[in-house]
Amino acid sequence: MKKSKFASLFLASTLLVGVLAGCSGGDKESGSEGDTIKIGANLELSGAVASYGTSEADAITLAVDEINAEGGIDGKKIEIIKVDNKSDAAESTNAAIKLTSKDKVTAIIGAATSGNSVAQVQIANDSKTPMISPSGTSTTVTVGEDGSVNEFAFRTAFIDPFQGTVAANFAANELKVKTAAVYADNASDYAKGLAASFIKDFEAAGGTIVAEESYVAKDTDFRSTLTRIKSANPEYIFIPGYYEEVGLIVKQARELGITVPLMGADGWDSPTLVDLAGAAALNNTYIITAYSAEDPDGKAKAFADKFTEKYGEAPNSFHALGYDTVYLLKDAIERAGSLDGTKIKEALEATDKLELVTGLYSMDENHHPIKSASIIEFVDGKQVFNTKVNP
Repeated sequence: MKKSKFASLFLASTLLVGVLAGCSGGDKESGSEGDTIKIGANLELSGAVASYGTSEADAITLAVDEINAEGGIDGKKIEIIKVDNKSDAAESTNAAIKLTSKDKVTAIIGAATSGNSVAQVQIANDSKTPMISPSGTSTTVTVGEDGSVNEFAFRTAFIDPFQGTVAANFAANELKVKTAAVYADNASDYAKGLAASFIKDFEAAGGTIVAEESYVAKDTDFRSTLTRIKSANPEYIFIPGYYEEVGLIVKQARELGITVPLMGADGWDSPTLVDLAGAAALNNTYIITAYSAEDPDGKAKAFADKFTEKYGEAPNSFHALGYDTVYLLKDAIERAGSLDGTKIKEALEATDKLELVTGLYSMDENHHPIKSASIIEFVDGKQVFNTKVNP
């Protein structure tokens, strides 16, 4: 997922990256002190999307505790070094610099959002430190604007275009709607990318877009725009965005008498959404996620039971993605047989049909995972598993 557009790194940070590149020592192993493997966690632990980062941090802790209790990785215990990027791209860059130059971590998990993940790509590449974003869905996390692959950047979540396609096919084939409206955050590359993908595939399936409207992050009153959408009489509304605004949009839409199905993507997936929208307003809404605690798959259920026992609540997709990222990295380190960043990177690239909580995971040539997605329906404020969509 992408919270904000990342335009450029600060000059000072760029200079520091140059220092890192000069001191990286090529393929020299790092991140190990005796019997410890240092893994960085560059996460949104405060700020606008702290819900995402703190969710992943909890699940990372659970996974690391499990692995360490079972003997670690090749006999070495994992030490997680968490840094708060404060939901800010510049802070994410600084966090990556600290983790690679001072803490000398073997790899970095994070960030949760695409913009904050892109902010550390240059540091990862120059220091030869593999980074894995658990939930950064924008293609720009792993592929640059020139089309080249960011060599040391990976992700655990599926990419934005896949989510837009899933939403379009679900609307056309499962909900059987013929007309739709799109209401997206026009300041967010995440939302714009999802909207474009949805429109393309919905129209390809024979559907008609009867309204396209936009809002801006931090808006709080959406009534006038929703009134225009209502007048277009869509059978379905696609709202790619983040829970802070979406919660208010859903609430105000229902207050205006809009009763048609509403759907979004992984940006909706936060407990705060129910608080903002209200349980009743969320009825007849759907989201695309990487995971559902109600997925009948045995591995998914086992994780849900362990997480609930430790934290007293059912896990969401950010928990599952954070947890899976640790095990994805563990698998790569074991297959690499080394803590060398380049060898771990090569092992990540070769990942094929690894069984994780969010499904079978394989890596394509652009460092995008090939994996399934879950459709979740809200019923009286609770997330209920609807179906799973395979790639």
